[in-house]
Amino acid sequence: MKLTEQQWRERLTDEQYRITRLKGTEYPFSGTLLHNEQQGSYHCVCCGTELFSSATKFDAGCGWPSFYQALEGRVSYQRDASHGMERTEIVCSHCDAHLGHVFTDGPQPTGQRYCVNSVSLSFKGTAE
Repeated sequence: MKLTEQQWRERLTDEQYRITRLKGTEYPFSGTLLHNEQQGSYHCVCCGTELFSSATKFDAGCGWPSFYQALEGRVSYQRDASHGMERTEIVCSHCDAHLGHVFTDGPQPTGQRYCVNSVSLSFKGTAE
């Protein structure tokens, strides 16, 4: 999905644009989906692609919604050397929206912790 920067600005709120298109981050413990315990799926706020299942969400205590697994082929990985750190950025495979980062300190069965900005996600409950 390729849109111009102006089209993204018109489609997204200022905060969604800052995080998903400019690779920002929301303040820890501020996201609306951090404590969401409903069953359902998490989608990219930019393009609607389903990214994570609630079955893989866990409380990492880090201040952002965390998942131990992304849906197959829905997330791409990029090297991120910003802020004097070496990390792996995660982006939506469909529209390149910045989602957050993945770390290797998560629970089994994957050992991964996908640390995701709530602002980059929308949630659809199972009953919806």
